[in-house]
Amino acid sequence: MPKATLTRRGRVVGAACVIGGLLSLAAGGRALDAVVLPGVVALVAGYVQLARVADPEVRRVPPPDGFVGERHEVRIELRPATAGAAGTYLGAIVDEVDDGLEGPEAPIRASVGEGPVTYRVRYLRRGRRRLGPARVTATDVFGLFDREVVVDDTDAVTAYPVCHPIPGRFRRELYAADAVGVSRRREEFDRLREYARGDALRDVHWPTTAKRDEIVVKEFAAETRRGRVSIAGETAREREGADALASAAASLALALLDDGVPVDLTLPAGSVSVRPGPQGRRAVLELAAVTGPGAVAVDDADVEVIADGDGARYRTGGRTVAVDDLRASAGDGGSGAERSPETPSPPPSEPEVNGR
Repeated sequence: MPKATLTRRGRVVGAACVIGGLLSLAAGGRALDAVVLPGVVALVAGYVQLARVADPEVRRVPPPDGFVGERHEVRIELRPATAGAAGTYLGAIVDEVDDGLEGPEAPIRASVGEGPVTYRVRYLRRGRRRLGPARVTATDVFGLFDREVVVDDTDAVTAYPVCHPIPGRFRRELYAADAVGVSRRREEFDRLREYARGDALRDVHWPTTAKRDEIVVKEFAAETRRGRVSIAGETAREREGADALASAAASLALALLDDGVPVDLTLPAGSVSVRPGPQGRRAVLELAAVTGPGAVAVDDADVEVIADGDGARYRTGGRTVAVDDLRASAGDGGSGAERSPETPSPPPSEPEVNGR
């Protein structure tokens, strides 16, 4: 760690000791020793304590990938990196996050070395987001000295775009009518399995889940007989509409996957060809999370998604439909892509920061 420096309190105590010592010498008496000596002892003890503190070793447990607007917990474990160094000390921890995330406004104060430190982070904007580096400021028990070190250790988390329901009527127009019957009935039950990221909440098998410590979902063997639906998305302008494009494309792709329809998705950031299931949903969301503005070289897609600063539109079969209009009609009871394939986020009443 860098050298210990006096805090504001330490400077006050140091100044009091100096002034008290000078007054004591000038007066030729010892009446001020009761102030000077304890202050000197505290300064020496505080400096020695921090001199034994080594650079901490940081292990961060990052939160899961999630949707914009969600909150998740980050856990940081700090311990001395050098054997024989002071094992526990008071400290203030600041885990820096990039501008697409929202973390605690104030440093997390905790006893470093006693246990993990946790805080909650909110996803503000989609994309790959950085957690770290961590800045740790060690303080002696009197608060007279501090030493700051930056632990250059980072992790990443992906924030997915917000997804909205797509009316069933619009989805059915994109593939054969009998495909809905097969995928919706899903009569061929296959097995129960552990919940995987991306599973729809409607597939949770609650009786079995209640008996175990993990979420269990139903898996079906039924697959749609319809071929793939291709989606191509681009922005009308070079620098606007990327967020609207990502949300509209991901919403439609997830809704089709929930219906059991395979999807080919092409966006400015790349393309994926996926089948229904957790892996397919994750691939769609990861592509939508990182896509930017731009055009794509696809002319024969079943659905074109065109976005600009005013929103996004679906173009299919010679007609154009505004995404906002579809969203409004879906609010009347239509089913579609769930906003999140995850279990519900923890309630907001939980503490934002917890130092153990």
